[in-house]
Amino acid sequence: MSTRPSKQAAAREVLDILHEISTLLNTHLDRTTLSLCVSLVENGVNPEALAAVIKELWRESGELRGGGEGGVE
Repeated sequence: MSTRPSKQAAAREVLDILHEISTLLNTHLDRTTLSLCVSLVENGVNPEALAAVIKELWRESGELRGGGEGGVE
């Protein structure tokens, strides 16, 4: 048995750390959404463009709920 973690365990650990950072930054991204964002970036999506789309979706979501606040700035 190897002492090195499997790729799946390593990926889970990285996602856990990213989720902690995301929580500290108050991004309101759950683990699933964060995982999808990481996959998109790994597959060549521009991170700044992705962030802009997420911000816009939060803004529109806030408008639809009548709050006017998107939650992510």
